[in-house]
Order: sequence, then structure tokens, then C-alpha cells
Amino acid sequence: MRKENSTNFLNETDLIKNCGMFYTLSVIGGRWKVGILASLLDNDELRYSEIKGRLHNITERMLIKQLKELQDEGLIIRKDYKEVPPRVHYSISDKGRSLQDVLITLRYWGKKYRNE
Repeated sequence: MRKENSTNFLNETDLIKNCGMFYTLSVIGGRWKVGILASLLDNDELRYSEIKGRLHNITERMLIKQLKELQDEGLIIRKDYKEVPPRVHYSISDKGRSLQDVLITLRYWGKKYRNE
């Protein structure tokens, strides 16, 4: 955890607050969030284990963390069925679905320039 009065923290906070592009990257940035969102865009609903199966090499801890952050941002919806054994489904929210064009554009850009 960073100090809230550090220059780095204050600069990041200012950029997130004042720059739409920086805010977007802070929300979807990281190694796994785009993969999680893409999986949920392609499916109405996925169980935790189904998401994990689509993201090779992600750790349990990291998947839980990324799902929580996406849920906190309102991009995904977590539905807990309160059963034994536990059953939890994830789906994309309307806010998350609104990123679809952005993610498609990122995919095409990456395919075009990846091998340069």
C-alpha cells in the first residue's frame, strides 16, 4: 500500500480524476482483467471455475482479486446462490458491456502491430 501523500499516489489520483483515457486504463489494466471481461462478453454467465479454466496460469488469489476489483468498478455482477456446495456465477454488467467496442479495437490493434 502506498502513502496517500506521496507524489506518485497524488499524480495517479490526479490523472484518474482528470483524464478519461487514464481512468479507463486503470479500470481494465493489468494482466487478467481484459481476459475476464472478454470471457464474460462471450458468455451470458460463467462460474468461477469456468473463468479460471479460460485463463491459463492465473492463480486463485489473483483471480479472486481481479474479480473483486471488476465487481467494485461495476463492470461485472457476482451472483451467490447460497447453496452447499457454494455456487457463484459471474456476468457482465451494462457498464462492462459498454467496453465491448474498446476491447475489440484493442484486439485488432494488437493483432496488427504485435509482430512489428
